[in-house]
Parts: sequence; C-alpha cells; structure tokens
Amino acid sequence: MTLRNDAALDFLLNRRSRPAKTLTGPAPSKDELTIILEAGTRVPDHGKLEPWRLKVLKKPALEKIAVYAKKYCDSINCDETVTAKAVKQFEDGELGVLVIEVQKPSEKIPEIEQTYSAGAVCLSLVNAGLAAGWGANWLTGWLSHDKKFVSETFGLKTNERVAGIIYFGTETIVPSERPRPNLSEIVTWD
Repeated sequence: MTLRNDAALDFLLNRRSRPAKTLTGPAPSKDELTIILEAGTRVPDHGKLEPWRLKVLKKPALEKIAVYAKKYCDSINCDETVTAKAVKQFEDGELGVLVIEVQKPSEKIPEIEQTYSAGAVCLSLVNAGLAAGWGANWLTGWLSHDKKFVSETFGLKTNERVAGIIYFGTETIVPSERPRPNLSEIVTWD
C-alpha cells in the first residue's frame, strides 16, 4: 500500500503556474536547476525511450534568440504585434528549459505516447520548479512550431519538435486564482 502524502496532495490541489512575463531574476543556479531537471524527467515513459531531450537557455542565449526571432519575423513579413509577442517571451526570460520531443523508432511504442511523455516532462518541470520555490511557466507560441525557425535556432532534427519552453525565475506577483474545471461537467462515473 502506498502511503498518503498530504503535503504533495495539497501542493497539487493548490499549484498555480506563474506567468512568465512576471518572472525576474534571480533564476535557479545550475545546482538548483539540476534538482528540478532530475525531478522533472521522472515521468511516464513507456518502453524507457526517453523521447525527449532538454536544452537549458540562460539569459544571454534567450537574448540572442529574441534578436533572431525579430529578424525571422521581419523576413516573413509578420505583423508588428505578432512579432512583438513572439519576441517578448525570449527578451523577458531569465532562464528557460527547452523541452524537445524526440520521436524514436519503435515497433511497440506509438508516436502519440512519445508525445505524451514529452508533455509530461513539461508539466513535471513546472511542478518541480514551483515545489522548489521558484516561479515557473510553460510556454510555446507559434514560433515554437515553425519548423524553419526551430531547426535554425535550436538545431532540431526532422524527428524533433518543441514540446515547450519552461521558464523559471523569481515571481514578482502572486497571480490570482483562475477558474478551474467543474468536475460535474467533465467526469462521468460508470
């Protein structure tokens, strides 16, 4: 029998991502982030494929990506507001962890299960960051799914895609609670 962990249950019942735009420095140190990464990669992984990899993006790297994102958006004639929003998350970020889904050939493990495992890493990293006392948020945005941008910027291969960028930092405000799902509307009992 598994023992009840009330502290963990209370954390999960009250967890709240921190908007990335409200995070500032300091961000976790390498040692602090390593613990978050260890916890964040303890996810369901059918077949032990590890269908993901991580790339840590420190402030200088995020600033370079912001510059490239602006140039890229300009090169494809994006609207100014679309460009500004796409660039802002990189400009504002203190520390990001790029979660890259890596589709691995497998006769037993469907691609969708590999996708779910990469998504589980994203959520697990957010929760680990929050549990460690940091502000954390999972973002993507259209640039994260633009094949040319991600291959040129992050060196993604054809079997890879961005599952998310998890931002960490010091929270400047505690966000208000947001509406949560109404279980009576989404749960059926048989």
